[in-house]
Amino acid sequence: MAEVISALEAVDVRFPTSRDLDGSDAMNPEPDYSAAYVVIRTTAGREGFGLAFTVGRGNDAQVAAIEALAPLVIGLPLPDVLSDLGGFSEMLTGDSQLRWLGPYKGVIHMAAAAIINATWDLYGRVEDKPVWRLLAEMSPQQLVDLVDFRYLEDALTPAEALEILEQAQPGRGARQADLIANGYPAYTTTPGWLGYTDDKLVRLAKEAVADGFDHIKLKVGADLDTDIRRLGLARETLGPAARIAIDANQAWGVQQAIEWLEPLARFDPYWIEEPTSPDDVLGHAAIRDAVAPIKVAAGEHIHNQVMFKQFLQAGALDVVQLDASRVAGVTENVAVILLAAKYGVPICPHAGGVGLCEMVQHLAMFDYVAVSASTDGRAIEYIDHLHEHFVDPVVIRDGRYLAPSAPGIGAEMHRHSVDTYRWQEDGP
Repeated sequence: MAEVISALEAVDVRFPTSRDLDGSDAMNPEPDYSAAYVVIRTTAGREGFGLAFTVGRGNDAQVAAIEALAPLVIGLPLPDVLSDLGGFSEMLTGDSQLRWLGPYKGVIHMAAAAIINATWDLYGRVEDKPVWRLLAEMSPQQLVDLVDFRYLEDALTPAEALEILEQAQPGRGARQADLIANGYPAYTTTPGWLGYTDDKLVRLAKEAVADGFDHIKLKVGADLDTDIRRLGLARETLGPAARIAIDANQAWGVQQAIEWLEPLARFDPYWIEEPTSPDDVLGHAAIRDAVAPIKVAAGEHIHNQVMFKQFLQAGALDVVQLDASRVAGVTENVAVILLAAKYGVPICPHAGGVGLCEMVQHLAMFDYVAVSASTDGRAIEYIDHLHEHFVDPVVIRDGRYLAPSAPGIGAEMHRHSVDTYRWQEDGP
């Protein structure tokens, strides 16, 4: 009999990062990095692991959304799922009654992401390949077949996507070898959390330089005088050549963003991330026009491929910060990567959360090997938090991500960590 998906478990896991203000920013002053953690099991005893990232309360709603989708998955023959992952994604995101809760956004879309990522993780284990390599070794047509072009064709047609992939195909082998030998560029947000003291900022910035990073990110947006002081300290510590990105986490209105960035410009920020509402396409475009040459970056809260399409059509972004669990997982992120390639905008994935570094590295590495064929202007975010809870944690050397070799997407947590931090009413 065919192997089928026999069970889907969703677990509420929360880490108390608020105790040390790890992850703190202008809109999330005391986050607890959390995961709605998914385990898919098959009748042959195989497992796949995925997660949706949250910042604490609300994780219960995320788990409930995953459990609402589970009946659509349990009982499906695994060969059918793995041979049509595009169709599997459309089935999960297109269920008529649950789709109503989005469509294609919010907890229901993130629930689909957790399940889809767990399925890709399972696929990698079946094929004994990391997901970046699994994607990078697919044919251009197989990759195009993953994408739902229904709402994209005014910006990207299947033929255009196929042409992008075919143009990149000749150098795949050499780029894969380069990736394995040299890794992928990274930048670090570890020094820059808003709740950290000035001394901690300076100490961690010095450590970042010693660890090989030439690009760090600071959180801004709560108090202008504080931002000026902290950016001054960072620039003094790092020197004039280092890149310093800044991130407002949606704290400002459009005009406020333009005005706030004027006194910060003297510190030569490389980009301003999420300067305003993540749904405001025209607002981002206006900010970009006003604050150039500071780049505008966004994506961790852009909730689907249609929104990415509009940001790119409007010329509103200089940097696409796709997220592993905000859109519908690996499958929809393939569409986002192809859109970014069409418009010539670099991918710098968001990884400020539990498990995101482990997952997004696969997307950026796939982009380099099989789509954009470049690491110019590209880097994966790195934060030095919670990696010890993962079976296959990221490895950083000299400011670069080393290419993972273990099968899957890297989302599997240690059983002890899940048991220890599983949410109870009185906390973990």
